[in-house]
Amino acid sequence: MDAVSTRLRLRVSPGANRGGVVGRYGQAWKVRVAAPPEGGRANDAVVRLLAETLAVPRDAVRIVSGQGARDKIVELTGIDETQTERRLSSAVRKEQVS
Repeated sequence: MDAVSTRLRLRVSPGANRGGVVGRYGQAWKVRVAAPPEGGRANDAVVRLLAETLAVPRDAVRIVSGQGARDKIVELTGIDETQTERRLSSAVRKEQVS
């Protein structure tokens, strides 16, 4: 059986005061990470943030496009598009409450 995978468009804001999922940004999701965009640290932070938010292992999150840009495409393994959207939306709601 083939593993489920989903591609996700992101707009990343590195160097933020705190990380989190902000909400929609056109067709993408906007996320903030505290790590600076130097030496791949922001990309690592994006992978950690998504893995934690989506409750998937880190190795299930892979940046496939935009490693050096704010606009990225991430491939997620083991989670479908519906679950991804639901979990990201839930993270936004939690962020707005805190």
